[in-house]
Amino acid sequence: MDGEATILHADLDAFYASVEQMLNPSLKGKPIAVGGGVVLACSYEAKKFGVRGAMTGREAKKLCPELIFVPGHFNEYQRLGDKAIAILDDYTPLVERISIDEAFADVAGTAHLFGPPLAIAQTVRRRVREEVGLPISIGVARTKHLAKIGSQVAKPNGLCFIDPATELDFLHNLPVGLMWGVGPKTEARLAAIGVTTIGQLAATPGQSLERLLGPAASEKLKALSFNRDPRSIDMDRRARSAGAQAALGRKLPIASVIRPTLRMLADRICSRLRAKSLAGSCVTVRVRFADMHAITRSLTLDAPVAATGIVTEIAEDLVTTALNDHIGERYITLLAISVSHLAYQPVLQLELSMGLAGEARRPGTKRGASRWMADKAMDKVRGRFGWEAIGYANVVLEGTKSVPDGFRELAEKEL
Repeated sequence: MDGEATILHADLDAFYASVEQMLNPSLKGKPIAVGGGVVLACSYEAKKFGVRGAMTGREAKKLCPELIFVPGHFNEYQRLGDKAIAILDDYTPLVERISIDEAFADVAGTAHLFGPPLAIAQTVRRRVREEVGLPISIGVARTKHLAKIGSQVAKPNGLCFIDPATELDFLHNLPVGLMWGVGPKTEARLAAIGVTTIGQLAATPGQSLERLLGPAASEKLKALSFNRDPRSIDMDRRARSAGAQAALGRKLPIASVIRPTLRMLADRICSRLRAKSLAGSCVTVRVRFADMHAITRSLTLDAPVAATGIVTEIAEDLVTTALNDHIGERYITLLAISVSHLAYQPVLQLELSMGLAGEARRPGTKRGASRWMADKAMDKVRGRFGWEAIGYANVVLEGTKSVPDGFRELAEKEL
């Protein structure tokens, strides 16, 4: 087997819940959930009862009557996540952060300074425990895919070193659901043809997989089942989109709920885009209903935007269209916006008014430019005095408290 096991995948365990238990020691050993109307994250003690992300608070309480809900300390999550992942930087410059609480690192060539990869992983775990106060699991393997699987196998609070000489024996005995890219739907499809382990997937004829999953997915999973993963550490990993979501509990789909929520989400997204001199030309919304099924609608523009007001109005139109297509739905539980097809836009390109419909939503027109300039002024105030120093009236006066962008896709992550 070519190559050594030099790739580390470090993943903080039940991160948000672990932070809450660290900040409040009385919560240690108890089943807790971050959220309220919807479970955003939960401790291992809660998971033993079947509590999981995206579950409603009512459902979670039925499974675990002793469950304790906490509102969350979002600034602490970012601070502690940064502090933990920064420890990897002490051992290699080849670090690829992929979320607030996990990262890859390649420690090839550092053995003469810090010892072999296994020793480095042990040291990182010890330092995160002592300096940050949080548990972390690390997988060490020859490829990124296998290292990530290793960290999952190591949980909670463990270390898994996968010897290249025996990696396929290790890999093929594991559930297929541990593979990167196999979600619940794909896992169910594979189970329907008797494929429940990675070894069984590896032994399945390619034509059978292609009929089931399509050519691209089948080829990718077939390669990963033999640990063929050529990806290297990407230190310049750049987001292809920016998004945010708000878990609402169970709300009526009325303007007083939808408008301030979408304005709040657009404000968070667009402020991040402007901070990086980015703008996007595709706006997508996601609406989730009471039965947890979700729908999306999107619009592609002919000019990239980063103005909060423009993105808000487009999102409102898309949500209205989605709700009109599902008039039988009485409640919504989540709203999300994402802006994609990002482009570098350090300055705003002005354009002449032609009297055409929709000019108010074009970024370079007189009104579009005034919106962008107002946003930039707000950015400066917040940069000096903090985020809460200034905001949109309908968000401050009408909006419900929601979670920040760090929780995007958190409900889907159950490791």
